[in-house]
Amino acid sequence: MNTDEVKNLHAAQAGDHEAFESLVEPYRRELLVYCYRMLGSLQDAEDVLQETWLRAWRRLSTFHLHVSFRAWLYKIATNACLDTLEKRPRRTLPAAAYPVDDPHVPFAAPIEDPIWLDPLPDEWLADEAANPEARYLLQESISLAFLVALHLLPPRQRAVLILRDVLDWRASEVAHLLGMTVAAVNSALHRARTTMAKHYRAEGREALSLVPKDEAIRTLLNAYMHAWETGNISELIALLKVDAVLAMPPSPSWYQGREAISTFLATSLFAGVGQQKGYRLIPTHANGQPALAIYHRTSADGAYRAYALQVLSIDRASGHIAEATSFLSPELFARFCLPSEWSWGATSAALSRITSPSPGP
Repeated sequence: MNTDEVKNLHAAQAGDHEAFESLVEPYRRELLVYCYRMLGSLQDAEDVLQETWLRAWRRLSTFHLHVSFRAWLYKIATNACLDTLEKRPRRTLPAAAYPVDDPHVPFAAPIEDPIWLDPLPDEWLADEAANPEARYLLQESISLAFLVALHLLPPRQRAVLILRDVLDWRASEVAHLLGMTVAAVNSALHRARTTMAKHYRAEGREALSLVPKDEAIRTLLNAYMHAWETGNISELIALLKVDAVLAMPPSPSWYQGREAISTFLATSLFAGVGQQKGYRLIPTHANGQPALAIYHRTSADGAYRAYALQVLSIDRASGHIAEATSFLSPELFARFCLPSEWSWGATSAALSRITSPSPGP
């Protein structure tokens, strides 16, 4: 700790709340993202971070300068996450938990239980430093595909894998944090890596770390947005991979393949839309991937209201969209600093996001 940090520590230990805030603030963003990786929920991550601050404040008198303050906070945050995970089901996405749907049958009702992964605003990553030695790249380690596989792991294995392979901690540091032996940490890491290798396709790294900054991706996304806004199903389907996936949590329904997705769109989302412009879209970023805020016109006043936050996975090899996960949760828009209703002004302000990389480390 530097001189100012030591000064703040002593003041905080004497009861100075402002000094405590100055002490912990530099670690807020990275701990928030760590809790999100562990929990898969934006709200749970924020709640656990607040619990971490509360526990740290109450235990500040037990902290000693020979210990890393950052590691001390991570230990508290990890224990708070593990406590929360004892009471929560694991988070996932429809394609990992339910069989593929027939587009000719009715769309399944939403499952409102807390079983779905949340999308992560890329702005949460602004203060997280990239580590070139880490096993997984920064953006890869918050991609939806990575998180689905990560949440197959038991909670302590999940913590070990994040700390060792994402944050590049030494085995001895993780052992101290989790109260385990180094041998136990290495064993847990081996089991976690085996599970990840089985369920996570590492060859997708390049596509998943992509931000929509090059001309080909901009062209693809602009065409995709145009197809949605004009209700042009054939144009939209042509932009998808042959085996593309469309999922819409909190509904467990999901569809695979151009034909199935086309049938679903024609009979459900785009039914009667045509040139009536039933949707408006604003580009954004989530989980290190391109994303779109979709607004739907459903009311007699003609207003376009928040409908879904859609996260896209783009296959660089084919130049097509491989997965589109539409989170049918309008309340997410506020977390992404998006308006609840579409307007020309809001669109103009947001369009710059698609032409520049998402905030990074």
